[in-house]
Amino acid sequence: MTKTAEEIHESVLEHYAAQASTGSCCGPNVCCEPTSKKLYPEDLLIELPQDITSFTLGCGDPITLAGLQPGETVLDLGSGGGLDCFLAAKKVGESGRVIGVDMTPEMIRRATANAKRLKLTNVEFRQGLLEELPIESNTVDVAISNCVINLAPDKAMVFKEVLRVLKPGAKLSVSDIVTDGPLPKTIKKSLSAWAGCIAGALEIKEYQSAMESAGFLDIFITPSYFDEAAIDEAVHDMGEQVDLKVISRETISKTVFSARITARKPK
Repeated sequence: MTKTAEEIHESVLEHYAAQASTGSCCGPNVCCEPTSKKLYPEDLLIELPQDITSFTLGCGDPITLAGLQPGETVLDLGSGGGLDCFLAAKKVGESGRVIGVDMTPEMIRRATANAKRLKLTNVEFRQGLLEELPIESNTVDVAISNCVINLAPDKAMVFKEVLRVLKPGAKLSVSDIVTDGPLPKTIKKSLSAWAGCIAGALEIKEYQSAMESAGFLDIFITPSYFDEAAIDEAVHDMGEQVDLKVISRETISKTVFSARITARKPK
């Protein structure tokens, strides 16, 4: 049975609410501190407390990819605990502004508390869906996201919304999960695999096509690596059928990749 958008949103919200409430993003098969150190340059993380830098659910480094400049307004799609927002705030400076949007109330509370603790006055967090961004049109210089767009059931609408809020000529800089080939139907139907950033991943050509249909130009999608820790976590959550786990792990490891994705809105 095909899962509805409402079911997917509910499953994803429940999964990440639990992550936010535990005080750590580490699951039974994942240790996130080494992951954060692997994803970001050390000089980006060095000034932030370890409990903030270790709480990452991403698959890449959209901050470095974006080449943020002082004074820019940045939107983080699926801001989670706020790490990418805090890193972006360092880049845009006091004259810039960073807005994080997340659907999970627990993540919003955690990120807001972290921003207050860091005394960041140029960062704010808003609750909302990526398909219905609580952002005014033509107000954002750079939109970033780290392994979140794949969680949205209607990615075409996400890209339309991002295009709406970007200023003319502004850019999108994303780290996300994509596939090189189709995933088995058993995985696509698994809500756990959706929450684990696997089932919702699009094939590279589909991802680019959805961005083009929304109106983006200069689209570049560069697969970088598949995140074995994320794969292990998703497979672990899929169920108790050992055969399914083995098949899924084998299949996923050959087709799922993290990718660096950039594009811009027409001028």
